[in-house]
Amino acid sequence: MTALYLGMLLFGGLHLFSIFLPGVRDGLEARLGEKTWKGLYSLVSLAGLVLLIYAYSQSRGGPATADILYDAPYQLKHVTMLLVLLAFILLGASHGKGYLKKWLHNPMSIGIVLWSFGHLLVNGQRSDVYLFGTFLVIGVADIVMSELRGKRPTHEPRLRSDVIAVIAGMVLYVIFLFGFHPYVLNVPVAG
Repeated sequence: MTALYLGMLLFGGLHLFSIFLPGVRDGLEARLGEKTWKGLYSLVSLAGLVLLIYAYSQSRGGPATADILYDAPYQLKHVTMLLVLLAFILLGASHGKGYLKKWLHNPMSIGIVLWSFGHLLVNGQRSDVYLFGTFLVIGVADIVMSELRGKRPTHEPRLRSDVIAVIAGMVLYVIFLFGFHPYVLNVPVAG
């Protein structure tokens, strides 16, 4: 669990630092230079993410599997699958200049919230709650703080971007559902 805690601290802490203290973040970036700051930020984030994934994969076997915080109802699996599909579409929408991005303001963070919440519905093991809970807290914090600061997209929306987001989101969903989940994570979800 130490690796999981360290991953949560590095990845989650760094993102929450940027969300809640943007002035301090910008001051550090100005002092270090944009490239150096982005390089350090990326390196620490990546290290935290690797630790999270490593610790999570280690918890999928052995005595950690008995560390259950709550029993997750299997019937919610289909709700989770729908939330994750919507999450992938919103991740796609965050990279374009469509209506979804214009209306939702922060589609990437909303997608992360849907993805993490969906996984929390069906995963009650302590490591699941810590992993997906970390992403849920980051996503909600980013949405709230962005709204409080009045951060809004200013682009002229194009329907083409939304169509691409939906198609890209669906393709990624299928890849993760039938490829990544069963063969990389060894956790089949389809069926």
